[in-house]
Amino acid sequence: MSYRIEKDYLGEVKVPEDAYWGVQTQRALENFPISGLKPLEIYIRATAMVKRAAAEANMKAGLLEEKKAKAIMRAADEVISGKLNQHFVVDVYQAGAGTSHNMNANEVIANRAIEILGGKRGDYSIVHPNDDVNMGQSTNDVIPTVIRLASLLSMKELLDELEHLALTMHKKALEFDDIIKSGRTHLMDAAPIRLGQEFDAWAWEVRRDAERLRACIPRLSELNIGATAVGTGLNAHPVYVKEVVKILSKLAGMELKGTSSLTGATQFTTDFSELSSALSMVAIDIIKIANDLRLMNSGPITGLAEIQLPAVQPGSSIMPGKVNPSIPEMVNMVGFQVLGLNHAIELCSQAGQLELNVMMPLIAYDILHSIMILKNSSRVLADRCIAGIKANRERIERLVHSSPGVALALNPYIGYAKAAEVTKKALAEGKTIKQVVEEEKLLPKSLIEKIFEPHALTEMGIAGGGRGKAK
Repeated sequence: MSYRIEKDYLGEVKVPEDAYWGVQTQRALENFPISGLKPLEIYIRATAMVKRAAAEANMKAGLLEEKKAKAIMRAADEVISGKLNQHFVVDVYQAGAGTSHNMNANEVIANRAIEILGGKRGDYSIVHPNDDVNMGQSTNDVIPTVIRLASLLSMKELLDELEHLALTMHKKALEFDDIIKSGRTHLMDAAPIRLGQEFDAWAWEVRRDAERLRACIPRLSELNIGATAVGTGLNAHPVYVKEVVKILSKLAGMELKGTSSLTGATQFTTDFSELSSALSMVAIDIIKIANDLRLMNSGPITGLAEIQLPAVQPGSSIMPGKVNPSIPEMVNMVGFQVLGLNHAIELCSQAGQLELNVMMPLIAYDILHSIMILKNSSRVLADRCIAGIKANRERIERLVHSSPGVALALNPYIGYAKAAEVTKKALAEGKTIKQVVEEEKLLPKSLIEKIFEPHALTEMGIAGGGRGKAK
């Protein structure tokens, strides 16, 4: 491999000749061979958007000559399009605050801009990573801005997938609305419920999760770009600070604004914890839904077997014909991972000191990773699981009629104690609740039929349409 020699104030470093990164990135590569995890594509893209906006804003402020600024903007556009992703090489676990990632971006964009202007990589007399690409910026305002921008861009996709998941559940709710099944509380038989009502409850909660995420958007949209090192804005021209937010808004296609406290937004990462907490609510709910699906699908002989999930792959390397609930299992693992990442983000957010939180590289990766896996798993859950679910109608009907949970409908007519006696006898003799009520002539036959009409057992009010017995 051939190398070029680059220098910084610590000395000389060999950089691969074909690399767009430079000396500071090379030092980070040597210092942090930790996980092999590299920045996510959306993080790289958002970083390049900030660098492009900064170059244009500095040009408008008269601080960066037009030829140089346009070369930086063109190079940043190439990064935004994904052309140079392979040159963003710094490990997720790196120096605090994200200086290594920021310099990786500065060097890649500078070296590409140098080429655009006819020079060779490493000739920073043409375009300098710090003086030109990083003009008016610090890692301490670039990285928080990048996290906010990348989160907002990613969250739009997640919100779309959650709506798709909710809509898929709602369609199943309509399809299954005529199926009366045994409800369960404490995993024990309870009052009847329609299978469609269960699916509709899931759709309702997924949409509430989306509302929680949307509530984070206003605070995430407040940027601290222009804060520079400690939030005072030293070295950031007022025209640049005003223009960079406007340009970023246009680039991102969303309404962004400068924060009301540059010092506060530089010190605190609580907005990211708020987003992570909302993501953890999504995780909690999809775990619950996945567990419900696994229970209702369990069997096919010895479990509940109320529904049949689509068979997406063989379930065993040794047991022929076995089919597992593979998609819900995957969803569970995604949910557990998001909950773990949320705890890491909480620890990172409280670990800031004085004017800066240096844990931002991990916050950035964990938030964006959470959004990515929730987005992808939501799509898979909707399309490869929920959409193909079939109801085992015959088994559901047999179970609900055998369940003691329907005795609840008798309370208004014969009282709790008598209904409990009926339930005990039905279970002991292997009969249905309805059979025992009829045999003991506890109520008129016509009223019994009304009380045990399946649909009425799943609606508000007193089954049978009466007022029950006088108290």
